[in-house]
Amino acid sequence: MKNFNLFFIFILLLSIGSCRSDSETPAEITVDNTIKTGKVSGRVMSQNGTKSIGGASVFTFDEKYKIYYTTSDADGNFTLEAPVGNQTIHIQTGNGSNFRTEISATVKDNETLNLNASQTKLNQVAKIAYVKGNYDKIEDIIQNLGYNATEITNADLANITAIVQYDIIFLNCGSRNYNSNQSLYPAIDANLAVFVANGGSIYASDWDVAYLVGGTDNTTSCSLPGGFVPDTKLCSTNTGSSGIIPATVSSAGLSTALGFNTLNIDFDLGSWQKITNYDPTYWDVLVKETSSNNALMIRTNHFTATGIPATPIGNAPNTTFTTVCITLPGNIQISLSVPTAAVPYLVALGATVGPCSGSTNSGYIYYTSFHNHATGNIGNAGVILQYVILNL
Repeated sequence: MKNFNLFFIFILLLSIGSCRSDSETPAEITVDNTIKTGKVSGRVMSQNGTKSIGGASVFTFDEKYKIYYTTSDADGNFTLEAPVGNQTIHIQTGNGSNFRTEISATVKDNETLNLNASQTKLNQVAKIAYVKGNYDKIEDIIQNLGYNATEITNADLANITAIVQYDIIFLNCGSRNYNSNQSLYPAIDANLAVFVANGGSIYASDWDVAYLVGGTDNTTSCSLPGGFVPDTKLCSTNTGSSGIIPATVSSAGLSTALGFNTLNIDFDLGSWQKITNYDPTYWDVLVKETSSNNALMIRTNHFTATGIPATPIGNAPNTTFTTVCITLPGNIQISLSVPTAAVPYLVALGATVGPCSGSTNSGYIYYTSFHNHATGNIGNAGVILQYVILNL
């Protein structure tokens, strides 16, 4: 009877092992109890395969949810150490909620798997909209990367039902047309507040800072009526004069993605918005004037407001991914979107739900005093705006 029981247990163990799927194959263990690894390499490309993407997060997990992580260089190239076996390789920009790709790969011990360009294209999962401007065409850069954006109007911005279907809204310089649409702006201000507070992201350029802080088609002083960002957080006036402005990239992440940290920005119009005051605890400065340290490009995900209704935004109700904050060796924190099923395991290892900084529910607000001119002559500013698009 004892021999029968041992035989039965042996058969049961075999059957349990045989029921494990390929994706659940445990990582191979060496004699010193370390996990065998190989490498995965490739080049992150835009959807149409024409542009390489720097600063993208590339990562995978082992069966115990230890993360293996790297980033692409300025030319989009990466090499990721990964555990042996069938793995899902994640490629993301920003926190992964708007642009991400998943690749199934078989990693072999001490070998390098080279992914081809068709596998490493960064997919758009966000729904993107833009308001047409007179001096600015961010939609050209979006389309040149192979991504899709829908044109909307100020009347759409005044309709909350129209805008909550999107994840990102781009506000082109010269789109405001305040004097011909004054009655719309109380609703626009309220709706943009709801949109951002619930996780939607927006980008505004140059004169369209007025959508953020108030004013007519541009802003001439601080504390103007309208807008939804508190005046204590940002002030910008149209006092910039035309000319070449030497600039410094002050964000390490942006500098790594671009491959440079200084550039000349051509302000070729008669006047442009100068950021005269901002709250440094609220905004991150990504690009600044070299001589004066005045901010030229800022972002925040700290927006909150009382009385804002909880409203599903864009793809959020349908996604099976959740944003988490993971701490890497060296106390480096990264915000990533991971399969929701993995969240409890990652939390048990020390991850937290939500982004590593900012308000848990807030989307991003990006503002640049420069933009994509309608003529397209923007030089190095173009690759910076590519970064903005992919990291919202």
